[in-house]
Amino acid sequence: MLRREKKTGLKKRKPIRVSAVVVAAGASRRMGQDKLAMRFCGDTVIGHTLRAFQDSPDVDELVLVVREGGEKPVLEAASGCNKVTRIVHGGATRTESALRGVMACDSGTEIILIHDGARPLVSEAVIRGAVAGARQFSAAVPVTPVTDTVKVGRDGFAAETPPREELFAAQTPQAFRSELIKAALQDAVDHQLTLTDDCAAVERLGMRVKLVEGDVRNRKITYPSDLPLAEVLWKELHP
Repeated sequence: MLRREKKTGLKKRKPIRVSAVVVAAGASRRMGQDKLAMRFCGDTVIGHTLRAFQDSPDVDELVLVVREGGEKPVLEAASGCNKVTRIVHGGATRTESALRGVMACDSGTEIILIHDGARPLVSEAVIRGAVAGARQFSAAVPVTPVTDTVKVGRDGFAAETPPREELFAAQTPQAFRSELIKAALQDAVDHQLTLTDDCAAVERLGMRVKLVEGDVRNRKITYPSDLPLAEVLWKELHP
């Protein structure tokens, strides 16, 4: 005999549609070669990145932003990802590339994640935390505490030492309500601003961005020396 489930009075959250924009339109100048095509632990950098979002139950759609002439490694990695719906070319700046990506997302998307293609070690916990933060606060960024003492320099001299407990290193994916990030990025592009991350565009509009827990392993591949460490960290995440 089947037992009736006891009513708890708790309402189940309505499912939301989440799109992830992976920005892979950089020139890899500091690496000296296309870092997205570099291999470690059986796949390319961009391959590991896309697989993290393909495997995430929190993500419904993947939109890829690539640079003209640098499509090959991204397209090869995307061939095994059925969540990829659109691939667009990037703009002249990181902000323009992000804007092109978010505008290509499905019209029914409620939360948009924006992620660096060169961060292949993002975990499901970080993705889920970013989505939850944006759902509750409209904008969220995964961060880790800064452990070094940081100096503000002016004219070659240390001018200020900010309190370390107030400093955090920002990671991606950064997560936003769809209409908010579209408006913020469009405003930044209209004002010809060069921003290093997408939260800065939202902050300019006077909106607060929720800090959520990041992961020290969620590192960006920038220099050749990052690859050996990425291999160690990847094996730690996938024992």
